[in-house]
Order: sequence, then structure tokens, then C-alpha cells
Amino acid sequence: MSRKFLLPLLLLLALSLFLLVFPPRWLLNLTKRVEVSPQVGAALVEKHDCRGCHVIGGQGALNAPSLDDAVKREAEETLYGWLANPRAMRPNTAMPNFRLSDSEIRAIIAYLKVSSSALP
Repeated sequence: MSRKFLLPLLLLLALSLFLLVFPPRWLLNLTKRVEVSPQVGAALVEKHDCRGCHVIGGQGALNAPSLDDAVKREAEETLYGWLANPRAMRPNTAMPNFRLSDSEIRAIIAYLKVSSSALP
């Protein structure tokens, strides 16, 4: 392969790898759009094993704050911030960044509203 094509090819490869590992929000929103509903939120909670650390709907571990009544304790935008970028909320948090799209975040919040209202 000619040297004049090697550098642009390597730069393109590096950019692609960077976008794959650290996708910007607009790319997440483009590629991971979901229906905003409690049912989709429930599926995302299961997919990302949120109950592995949090109590949700009375079930799960208590290694992290309980999310029961989280929608009543915290503003929706605070919950959004935690789900969008946990380390921006608290730099030393153990919560991983799941690289959720805006609609995925809204669906999880919709599920938290429903699961909190079902509690006694």
C-alpha cells in the first residue's frame, strides 16, 4: 500500500475506534433510539442489571442508593444526569457509564416512576 494512503487510513481507523469506544451523545441518539415507555425501561433495567447494585420496585441489592421513590426524591433532570454521565455527577462514583441514549434514559425514568408508584 502506498505511504500517501497509509496515514489517512490510520487516522480514519483511529477516529472510528474512538467513536466506537466514546460515542458522542448525538451518535447514541441516532443509533440507540427506543420507544419511551415503562416497558422498554424495564427491559433496559434488566439488560444493564441495575438491580445488581440498586433496589428497584422492592427487589435488588443495596450496594448503591435505592431507586425506590427516586423520582420523588430527585428531580428528573438529576436522574437524567446520573444515567447520562455518572462521573459528571460524582467523579469517584462506582456507577459505570452505560452510554445510554436520551430515549433510553427517558424510558428508564418512566419505568422508575411506575415501579415507585406501585410500592405501598
